[in-house]
Amino acid sequence: MSEKKAPKARQGALYEVDSDKNTIKLKNRKCPRCGSIMAFHMNPVERWTCGSCAFTDFVKGKK
Repeated sequence: MSEKKAPKARQGALYEVDSDKNTIKLKNRKCPRCGSIMAFHMNPVERWTCGSCAFTDFVKGKK
C-alpha cells in the first residue's frame, strides 16, 4: 500500500498567532519586489531568497 505524504509546510510553521492580542504575524519576510513569502537559507552564505522572482537579499554583519 502507498503511504500518505506529509504536507510540506503547515500553517503553524508560517505564522505566529497571539490569542491575547488577536493578531496573526508572518514568521518569514515578504519579498519587496513581488510580495511572496521569502525563504531563509544558511549555506553557503546566509540569505533571504524569493522563489517567485529570484530576488536575493544577503545577510550582512553576521559572523
